[in-house]
Parts: sequence; structure tokens; C-alpha cells
Amino acid sequence: MTFPLPPPMRRALDLAAEAAADGEVPVGAVVTRGDEVIAETRNAMRGTLDPTAHAEMQAIRAAAERLGTSRLDDCTLWVTLEPCAMCAAALAIARVRALRFATDDPKGGGVVHGPRIFAQSTCHHRPDVLGGIGEEEAAAQLRAFFLERR
Repeated sequence: MTFPLPPPMRRALDLAAEAAADGEVPVGAVVTRGDEVIAETRNAMRGTLDPTAHAEMQAIRAAAERLGTSRLDDCTLWVTLEPCAMCAAALAIARVRALRFATDDPKGGGVVHGPRIFAQSTCHHRPDVLGGIGEEEAAAQLRAFFLERR
């Protein structure tokens, strides 16, 4: 049985497709507070020449600016790829309440792979984490993107 994706993940996947169309790695992110969308972004590293312009970092910045606070403790980040160590650390620092991601990143992930940032004793905040939401579509986007470049 197939279930519809939660609207924030559907939007994140659409943003990831937009990123791919612009030559960016297809990753999209949406920040919600309850049912309200606070921020929506996508990877922008190539377009901005900023190596930290991952979708998650962009989303955290936009949400903090919109809410007028550096603490996003009542927010959920929806992202199409498991966050890297940099993004996971930023989620902890921003005190994001929950992380929802689509597909694992065995090579570059920092949540369930690699350094597992939230499992470190030095991590002072651990969001509620759930992966696998929209996994097949997100993985297909990434495979297609990199297949075109090989």
C-alpha cells in the first residue's frame, strides 16, 4: 500500500528537482512549525559559490530570520537527503525539534552514517529523527543527477 507523502516532504522533493534543473545536487529542505511552512530552500552551492549553502543550512538561516530567533525548538526540518555533519551540527545548535529526511547518505551523512553527530556526548541537543520518508523518489533523483555527470 502506498501512502501520500506529507506535504512538506513533497515540497522538498519538488525543490530538489528544481535544484537539479539548475545544476545543483538535488536536495530540497522545508522548515515547518506545526502546519505552517516557515522556510523552503534547496541546494545553492554552485549558484552562490558558497560551500555551506546546503539546503539545510539555507533553511535554518531563512527560518531563523523569519522567526526572529536563532532557536528553532518548535520547528521540524524536512530534507530529501540525510544531513551531513555540518548540517547536523547546525540543527543541534539551532535546537530544531525534529528532523525528517528521505534517503540515507552512506558516504556523506552525519546522522545515521559517518560521525553520527546526535550520538556524540558533546552534542547538547538531539532532534527527533525519522528517515525514509519519500526515500525512493529522493534516491532516484540523486542517481539520475549523478548518472548524467559520469
